Parts: sequence; structure tokens; C-alpha cells
Amino acid sequence: MTLREIRLFGDPVLTTRSEEITEFDDSLRTLVEDMLETMDAAGGVGLAANQIGLTRRIFVYDCSHIEDGLRGHLINPVWEPVGSETQLGAEGCLSIPDISAETERHETVRVTGVDVDGHPVAMVASGLMARCIQHETDHLDGVLFLKRLSPELRKEAMAAIRTAEWFTK
Repeated sequence: MTLREIRLFGDPVLTTRSEEITEFDDSLRTLVEDMLETMDAAGGVGLAANQIGLTRRIFVYDCSHIEDGLRGHLINPVWEPVGSETQLGAEGCLSIPDISAETERHETVRVTGVDVDGHPVAMVASGLMARCIQHETDHLDGVLFLKRLSPELRKEAMAAIRTAEWFTK
């Protein structure tokens, strides 16, 4: 397994829509392992492929620290809200270090996709797992969580980014 470099805010790959995965082979299995290792090393709960420079529709997740939490991957995800209830919570991103803001998301979602072997996967998720699915799928669509913020919070986040040490290097 290999730790991959996490791309940071400002890298064009983060605003690029990822392409569907159609080949399921050993290199995809290695990618999943590398992404999980990279996410773990960075202390995240999710990581999308474009965050490591690949425009492929896959993300990994780890919500195993919460009760009944899951760890795994999802390829070619498609989600839809279940009901109209939303959640408001602090959200951050490995590609935007040290920036966190209250972000509104659907409380419960239904997601479908496939696993590393191309087998169908479906789940209904709430809370943190639902937030993770929405956040990581946004990445695959080239959307950063900053776009989900109120104008005031986005302005504050952008001001913090402009003065962040990692951004000014």
C-alpha cells in the first residue's frame, strides 16, 4: 500500500467531475487500499479519488468509530434524500486543512453503487454516514463543501483559507 498526496484547495482536479469506473481489476483493488491508508494517515472519515489527483468515481469512508458505523468504499455512487429532514453540523475537508463550518445536509440518504468487484451495493444512511456520502459524492462532482455554506460562512472560510500557512506556500 502507498500513501497518496492529498490535493489542496486551489488544485483544479478538485473542481473536476470524475468519470465512471468501468474496469474492475487488481489496480482498482490497490487504489482502494491506498485510499483507505491515505485517509487513515490524514485522520479523515472520507476521501474521494480526485482528492488524490484521480478523476475516477470512487470514495472510501470510515465511520466505524460511531455505533454501527461502517468502513469501506463505494464506486460510481448515486444518492437521493430519504425524507425532507436535514442536519446542520460542523464539516471539514482533508483538501481544506483546518477549515470547518456548519454545513446543512440531508439527515438520511439512500445510496447505490458498486464495490471493487463490480457487485451492486445499496444502503440507507443517517447522521455522519449520510453527511460523508453527500460530501464525498460532491467531491466526485467537482464540488467542495464551501459551495454548500451560507454566503456569510463562505466569506469567513475563504478569508481563513487566504491566510492559511498551507495556502500561502
